[in-house]
Amino acid sequence: MAKYSEQFKLMVVKEYQKGGLGYDLLAKKYGIKSSTPIQEWVKNMRNLVRKDYKARRIKKLILFNSN
Repeated sequence: MAKYSEQFKLMVVKEYQKGGLGYDLLAKKYGIKSSTPIQEWVKNMRNLVRKDYKARRIKKLILFNSN
């Protein structure tokens, strides 16, 4: 299994999010044998964004309710 840097993964995810290319075409463009890793990177990024959003929302609620 190939190891990709976080910087590379982020670059590919951002390119996917722009909407120009799908998983398969991105895999082909970057010489990745399967589109599965890209799908996982996108899923992981979405989960991180959701967790961050929830954490910020909870923090705001706690700060608001403590006043």
